[in-house]
Amino acid sequence: MSFSVAINIQRDFETSSTPDKVYALLADVPRSASHFPKVDQLVDLGDNTFRWEMEKIGIGGYTLQQTIYASRYTADAAAKKVSWTPVHGVGNAIVEGAWTITPQGAGTKVTLKTKGDLTVDFPSFLEFIISPLVVMEFTGMIERYLSNLQETFSK
Repeated sequence: MSFSVAINIQRDFETSSTPDKVYALLADVPRSASHFPKVDQLVDLGDNTFRWEMEKIGIGGYTLQQTIYASRYTADAAAKKVSWTPVHGVGNAIVEGAWTITPQGAGTKVTLKTKGDLTVDFPSFLEFIISPLVVMEFTGMIERYLSNLQETFSK
């Protein structure tokens, strides 16, 4: 008796860093992932495929679950784009998305588009309570991730 929570996020930010510097960090998945909060473990599965094992989500005194998923990454240096596609059958989530890096004035505009589907192992009658909490938690982690990246790019 589980249900699925859809998460769709698009965010932009600008940095004074060059497009090449931004691309170099974002195309290096372990280095980029080191900026993401609440990652318990990032496992290299080979062929530029990684399994993300997140810390367990807890709300109040309750532990909801641990999110695990795998994605295969493709980096296009000429287009300054990094994208990822889901690896089906790994974990309890499907995640895909892309970074688009565009020269902007003396710096760079960075766009993140990502979407995911997380299977939550709770009775479906709790969906209307738990779904917004899960979306809020993941949106907060993305915001922290972007903030951490911006801090690195400003150095």
